[in-house]
Amino acid sequence: MIELSVVIPVYNEAPILEAALRLLHGRLRALGPSFEILLAENGSRDDTAGIAARLSHELPEVRLLRGPEPNYGRALRAGILEARGEIVVCDEIDIGDVDFYKRALPLLTAGADLVVGSKRHPESADRRPWIRRRGTAAINGLLRVALGFRGSDTHGLKALRRTALLPVIDACTVEHDLFASELVIRAARMGLDVREIPLTLAEIRPPSVGLWRRVPRVLRDVARLVYAIRVRG
Repeated sequence: MIELSVVIPVYNEAPILEAALRLLHGRLRALGPSFEILLAENGSRDDTAGIAARLSHELPEVRLLRGPEPNYGRALRAGILEARGEIVVCDEIDIGDVDFYKRALPLLTAGADLVVGSKRHPESADRRPWIRRRGTAAINGLLRVALGFRGSDTHGLKALRRTALLPVIDACTVEHDLFASELVIRAARMGLDVREIPLTLAEIRPPSVGLWRRVPRVLRDVARLVYAIRVRG
């Protein structure tokens, strides 16, 4: 029986994928619980899919999911729905912070439904470039103003109890970058126990999708999210 499922959306990650995945795989084996890693590849233009396919044959705990176009939110949703473990960690290939697992999993065992690793937590050490830190602050500030979001971050690492979050996922309507935000906001609005814990992170490679290219889509998705939650409920 699988105890822990790790879902990692990947897009154009060929330069770092193998080394990062093997490192995470080894750390998870040392952690103890039976686990699987789901690589949710979505529309990569480099050799990400080929590398992921090879690793899924070499490492029995690794599974590959394929999507036809770049869509982080759709890939993340698909990974959570395909997960076989009751506990799911939504990770990033450039983070792989197993210390987050060690701190988050006991909170889920104690009754939390969703644990968010917040980059904006007062105790977090966010060593990413200034522009990325400002981007995180801006989007979360916008979500607080537009939707009454009371947390500090929606897009960090997440650990969740899959059964508790399935109704939330079913209610989510936006994709791409804002799916993760809608998941956190709806979970809180539906009365689930949502906790935040700090993260320590640094950038090991530039974003696979340029920050400025993402801004128009993010703003459109915020508008869709406001309509979905404020108007449709």
